[in-house]
Amino acid sequence: MRRLYALVFAAALLPALAFGGTYRLSEVHAEGYPTSLADHEFSRLVGERTNGRIKIEVYTGGTLYGEETGAIEALQAGDLAFTRVSASPVASYVPALNAIQMPYLYKSGAHMWAVLNGEVGKKLLADIEASGSGLVGLCYYDAGSRCFYLKKEVKDVAGMAGLKIRMQNNRMMVRMVELLGGVGVTGIGPNEVYSAIQTGTVDGAENNWPTYQNMGDYEVAKYYILDQHTRVPEILLMSKAVKDELSRADVDLIFKSAADTQAFEIEKWAEKEKSSEEIVRKAGTAVVTLTPAAFAGFQSKMAPLYEEFGSAYKDIIAQIQKIGEKF
Repeated sequence: MRRLYALVFAAALLPALAFGGTYRLSEVHAEGYPTSLADHEFSRLVGERTNGRIKIEVYTGGTLYGEETGAIEALQAGDLAFTRVSASPVASYVPALNAIQMPYLYKSGAHMWAVLNGEVGKKLLADIEASGSGLVGLCYYDAGSRCFYLKKEVKDVAGMAGLKIRMQNNRMMVRMVELLGGVGVTGIGPNEVYSAIQTGTVDGAENNWPTYQNMGDYEVAKYYILDQHTRVPEILLMSKAVKDELSRADVDLIFKSAADTQAFEIEKWAEKEKSSEEIVRKAGTAVVTLTPAAFAGFQSKMAPLYEEFGSAYKDIIAQIQKIGEKF
């Protein structure tokens, strides 16, 4: 009888011990994209470190979920184990993440990484699980900086007056353009930007180097303005429901494996960014580097935006700005 009880007790522990299994990871970007490469590296490390006991299958190109919000909802329901998303939709559950997305906040990529890998970033990552959203933040990935690309040359903020610029459906980003003197236009999908610029529906758009190149937008908007208005990181997420099925040792292993892919993804991002820039420059695109005074002019227009969208996060923003004094 004691042996029977022991067997029943051991069986009850099986879900918590999570001896192994196959889990899915959803990625909207195509194969070969920096985040997709990092997803595969994460899968490889977990498989290697568990001797194949835990297998992570990576589905790129939106084959599982075409939108990042759909993947997030699947994580919350426990129907999906992992996904890589932008920090923007995660801010719906952890509003403080909006603080790290404020325009003209960072002096450089190095400044951003000092924030994300420091006390501020670590706390925000932990806050994702603490939010009760059913999400667990594993690590940050790079997505570069977003810049304006236009049909005309702009060397200072005065040149932005009256320009119609395609923006993501984000109130803060639309407000940013308004404060710079332009008009933020939403409702244009990524695949429609090229034709919208070509036909004059908008005078330009904004995004990072890889997107500017990959989508072919550089063919119709031949001026890339290096204002680097935002740096919004990516986040590798895990389902809380899946985490709760795993042993503490396996959870620790997954966290470590995710952290170990960060440098890998940053390197792959830098390579992609460089190759995209080279392609664009060879095509004759004019890359406009703002003078310090011109950049300050863009930055100075953001005071109302920081009050409207950042007032609840003044302490975090102040910490980020303080860190920036070293750069």
